Amino acid sequence: MSAISVIGSGGWGTAIAVMLCKNGHDVKLWSFFKEESEELKKNRENKRFLPGIKIDEKIYLTSDIKECSDADVIVMASPSHAVRNTAKILAGVVSDGQIILNIAKGIEEDTYKTMSEVIKEEIPNCHIAVMSGPSHAEEVSRGIPTTNTVASADMEIADYIQNIFMNPSFRIYTNPDVKGVELGGSLKNVIALCCGILDGMGLGDNTKAALMTRGLVEMKRLGVSLGARAETFNGLSGVGDLIVTCTSMHSRNRRAGILIGRGKSLAEAQKEVNMVVEGVKTCRAAKELADKVGVEMPIVNEAYKVLFEGEDVNKAVSNLMGRLKKNETEKDFLNMM
Repeated sequence: MSAISVIGSGGWGTAIAVMLCKNGHDVKLWSFFKEESEELKKNRENKRFLPGIKIDEKIYLTSDIKECSDADVIVMASPSHAVRNTAKILAGVVSDGQIILNIAKGIEEDTYKTMSEVIKEEIPNCHIAVMSGPSHAEEVSRGIPTTNTVASADMEIADYIQNIFMNPSFRIYTNPDVKGVELGGSLKNVIALCCGILDGMGLGDNTKAALMTRGLVEMKRLGVSLGARAETFNGLSGVGDLIVTCTSMHSRNRRAGILIGRGKSLAEAQKEVNMVVEGVKTCRAAKELADKVGVEMPIVNEAYKVLFEGEDVNKAVSNLMGRLKKNETEKDFLNMM
């Protein structure tokens, strides 16, 4: 049995806490707001983010970060935009050598850093691992078979986390490519948002399949240019997460995209989804990062125009379909031209 502190009591953090408790571990679940923690204690259920799932009495609920500092592993489950601030809070209470597993997906705006880079910057002496893959909280919490990937520069840590998380319904693979696993989990949210827009417009399966395929190309292009391995994007944290996020109504990115495709503004769509839509912030960061490193990402560029410049969705589709003729070769696929 290991002592695990899960930092962030949204849907994903709650689902992971519930699963780890069932695995037999000593689990604490931290909420940023005291009121939220008290509500979870009262109801033993996350009615907003994970309704219908019981939070076992053995899970210790708290809003005091100091109570979470003695864990064998700290699981960071805060939304990506809150990771830096949460890491700053943690930095004051954790010991050197603390193992931190990040499960948030995103790229920090302005700095273009991945979440593990943000955490490492704020807590330099910690050991970092990341976990990503096709894993909706609603399904993981119910024990529906799921597979994910854990990545770390130290494979002993990846193996250790693999052993903690593995159970008959949650299978973990390991991977040394931290950058690739993180970028796959982040960038697919932008493509899922775009797939939702297509669905909202009433376009077909052909269109969605093309967008997912070429979206994967763009994910690889940016990833490889930043030092990730191309093959990582063919795995669970790349194409696996891309498929589930682009096709499932559990996906808040796809749901927001559907609303935009039906004519709602970004603000209206985010308000209706009423949850963090990670693909919005990631789209801005990905577009600016691609411009910085000179990587061609036409789908991301059109998404940026729709989200932030008011471009009509029909114009965006027309722009993509009317691009110059290309040869789908391996060279083009990896953008090594």
